[in-house]
Amino acid sequence: MMEVRKKAVVVGVHINNSNDDEFTESMQELHELAYACNYDVVSELTQKLDKVNKAHYIGRGKLEELKTLIDEVQAEIVIFNDELSPSQIQVLEDEAEAKVIDRTMLILDIFASRAKTKEAKLQVEIAQLKYMLPRLVGQGVSMGRQGGGAGLKNRGAGETKLELDRRKIETKIAELSKELNQLVKQRETQRKKRKKNQFPVVSLVGYTNAGKSTIMNAMIDKYNPYSKKKVFERDMLFATLDTTVRQISLPDNKQFLLADTVGFVSKLPHHLVKAFRSTLEEVREADLLIHVVDIANPNYEKIIEVTNETLTEIGVTDIPVIFAYNKADLARISYPKIEDNRIYLSAKQNKGIDELAKLICQSIFTDYIQCEMLIPYHLGHIVSYFNEVAHIKDTTYEENGTKIIMECKQKDLEKYKEFVIKIGENEI
Repeated sequence: MMEVRKKAVVVGVHINNSNDDEFTESMQELHELAYACNYDVVSELTQKLDKVNKAHYIGRGKLEELKTLIDEVQAEIVIFNDELSPSQIQVLEDEAEAKVIDRTMLILDIFASRAKTKEAKLQVEIAQLKYMLPRLVGQGVSMGRQGGGAGLKNRGAGETKLELDRRKIETKIAELSKELNQLVKQRETQRKKRKKNQFPVVSLVGYTNAGKSTIMNAMIDKYNPYSKKKVFERDMLFATLDTTVRQISLPDNKQFLLADTVGFVSKLPHHLVKAFRSTLEEVREADLLIHVVDIANPNYEKIIEVTNETLTEIGVTDIPVIFAYNKADLARISYPKIEDNRIYLSAKQNKGIDELAKLICQSIFTDYIQCEMLIPYHLGHIVSYFNEVAHIKDTTYEENGTKIIMECKQKDLEKYKEFVIKIGENEI
């Protein structure tokens, strides 16, 4: 049975002197966020102001217009494009006689409905509780009124209940944080194991719905076709909330770990960034970032900016980056094409994946050296080892042993240097 979508009106304030295109894009994104949270946006109301109204976000005249609009379209909910203060929410709900939520609340609701793993659920719940904590103030006023009459005595009873509720929430946050820390430690242990295996880590980052999961699945299809470990992908905001790591094995025996991460969005609630910090640790520990960009989006440059700001906020500043301009087919741009550290591709069309792998290899496999070795026949296990871990370009059987021309890691070259007869173009 399909869930009935509630009718919603979206409201935004365009601050004078701010960028028109950015405001339009932000409102369009609010429409998409509302749809992702099962609301049907039936109308939009915007206003240009020098600054938002402290009491009710929009001006008094616009508020009257909103009340009329809610009646006309029979909206059940009003969604505001910025984070509202507790008092603004209370005033707006009293005046509009409709449920009021802000952009932060909307994103938190989407995350709550999409969270699948225990870690993601804990992270979202902590963020929701931290968001709720200061908003108990409004409730405290009504609690104070419950005592009846006026004066300090009755107000004190309300404040006591407010403090009790605050303490409950603070205790709950502490309990959930402790539980989350245990999972964070497990993730750290997994990361240490992976580092021990010495596989480089490549993290996909970018705006929500840019195509990170599609790129990951295209990589799995191309290089690990028998793997059943594809990731969830869908054309919607925040399809991926959990960091997923997959091993990619290239035809030349080079291997790396590819991590798919939660997407970013403009005005991403600070509580969420903090709550998901442990998940995003995968990004901080990466050897290379693939910054996936929806090149078909006319505001892609601003979107790159938002992702870069969020990366800086979580402490990612000095990791090499490849820009993967995805959906080039929709943008009608020539692809696949490589320009420096940029690649134009279409993951949906499976075009540009080989070129992306080539760029990744150039960035993370800098410790590979071309060499020739002559390995005695009685040490055949060494030849077998190189067949597993190196890129063998040619094998010949000489009088004194097996001669292999290959690309191998520097450490392997040093370990078996007694068998080396040539490095690059230089004879030993």
